[in-house]
Amino acid sequence: MSAQLRSPGLSNLEAMNSGLPNICGQEAAISAVVNHPDPVFLSTTNLRQEDITAGFACALHMHQPTIPGGTQGALISNLQYMFEHPGEGDNHNASVFAWCYSRMGDLIPELVSQGCNPRIMLDYSGNLLWGLQQMGRHDILTRLKRITCESQYQPYVEWLGTMWSHAVVPSTPIPDIKLHIQAWQQSFAAIFGEAALKRVKGFSPPEMHLPNHPDTLYEYIKALRDCGYRWLMVQEHSVENLDGSGLRQQQKYIPHRLVARNSQGDSVWITALIKTPGVGYQVSSSDATLL
Repeated sequence: MSAQLRSPGLSNLEAMNSGLPNICGQEAAISAVVNHPDPVFLSTTNLRQEDITAGFACALHMHQPTIPGGTQGALISNLQYMFEHPGEGDNHNASVFAWCYSRMGDLIPELVSQGCNPRIMLDYSGNLLWGLQQMGRHDILTRLKRITCESQYQPYVEWLGTMWSHAVVPSTPIPDIKLHIQAWQQSFAAIFGEAALKRVKGFSPPEMHLPNHPDTLYEYIKALRDCGYRWLMVQEHSVENLDGSGLRQQQKYIPHRLVARNSQGDSVWITALIKTPGVGYQVSSSDATLL
């Protein structure tokens, strides 16, 4: 594994040579980077809150699983398998998938150069980022680094953290939840650098799942707070008001405080942004309340 966090533009040579992703070993260093009270975008944004009367947020979720599809069952990206087996199913679309993973690196600079003021949030799983490294798709990673690391594009692009291997929290053992969260942070820092990781303050749960067991939910939210996250994206059907009622129409479009209480009576909270229906997943109800 890598001995230190790497700066953007440097390949993760030790981890790649070992055949393993860079997902552990630097937890203390990562914690020092992400746990800070500093504002993230206030010093660079060109938006004036007093002039805004309406808005919406757009987040792109990107994922390709790691599969035992290589030679003698070697772990490779499903995207690589698609390229190597174009005659199976929809695998002929592999190049289109790859283009989708990189196109923000072209669209954002183009829009900015035209005087536009775009905004996008990016959610890339650790599996996908590692797979792009394995495949040597530096063209994709270079485009993503441009809009992530170059200061002129930072006001327009916000990365969201997630679980490294797209693990849904209700099916993840409690001791592993924080490890998955930290693994993504270390992997992201190894590719894009510490400064980029310092700006990642929102979290996108895989499949928008929240656990329905109060102890699991408590440990999940606590892990997010411990890992420096300030807000969480949630599906509106997975949360409820203190009286057990569902969200009213006007509640869906403002931030809330999500409170999780465990069986011992301990509570922890995090800011929640509601993801309304459209494109997404129906999830089970959770023992979570919104204030």
